[in-house]
Amino acid sequence: MANSKARQDSEIEQGRPLPDVNDALLAPADPDQGFDVDDAGRAGAGDTLVIACGALARELIAVIRLNGWRHLAVTCLPAILHNRPERITEAVCRKIRANRERYRRIVCLYGDCGTGGELDRMLAEEGVERIDGAHCYAFYAGIERFDQMMEEEIGTFFLTDYLVRFFDRLVMEGLGLDRYPELLQDYFGHYRRVVWLAQSEDAGLEAQARAAAAKLGLPLEIRQTGLAGLHGFLTRQSPSLSRALRAGEGRRTIARTVAASVRSQLR
Repeated sequence: MANSKARQDSEIEQGRPLPDVNDALLAPADPDQGFDVDDAGRAGAGDTLVIACGALARELIAVIRLNGWRHLAVTCLPAILHNRPERITEAVCRKIRANRERYRRIVCLYGDCGTGGELDRMLAEEGVERIDGAHCYAFYAGIERFDQMMEEEIGTFFLTDYLVRFFDRLVMEGLGLDRYPELLQDYFGHYRRVVWLAQSEDAGLEAQARAAAAKLGLPLEIRQTGLAGLHGFLTRQSPSLSRALRAGEGRRTIARTVAASVRSQLR
């Protein structure tokens, strides 16, 4: 059992295929739809609510399921909101206020996502923690690694697994390029490469990523990220760690609490 859990934990972070959690909840969320999962699909309210972008839903549920985190409930907003970022803050705020009395704690799995700091200002007023990073590219790749990629080439267009799956819907149709292909140069003329931040190893997705880059007339680079960013953020939401944070314990004690929480999942 310990070896099995250790293998799953490694696969979460490295992005290997996870056939044992292959169910309807792990199907990629439609960009126009949101959904709610209380206690990872089981009856009963969770301790902590994660408000997330629908583009992260599949990976988020996979991490929760594999770790058996029954204290986490999930509500996802439609990924299409990224095409209208001025609506994200209000939508997240409505979710917070609608669920305030149901959960002990609420956290936010969004980047700034083009809200110009409005999301962070609202979250500070509501007392809700957000994952570090300006966008999902940063917390998938890691902030330092993402900054290095931008230093290498500022003209980088990033893809995640979700964006690869819905490239035509969100990019080609979302930007009107299916109807007005002459706008391609206006939108992407300053880009020099496409980088796919791959959460999983998938030959089919790789073919789709290459096709997406070809539509933009750009070379594709692949950087494996796995799900370490999501895993680390969600690990910190364990009840034992929350008690340590509220008690004001030092960083070393908190680090030990995180390590103990992870070890308990491996037994």
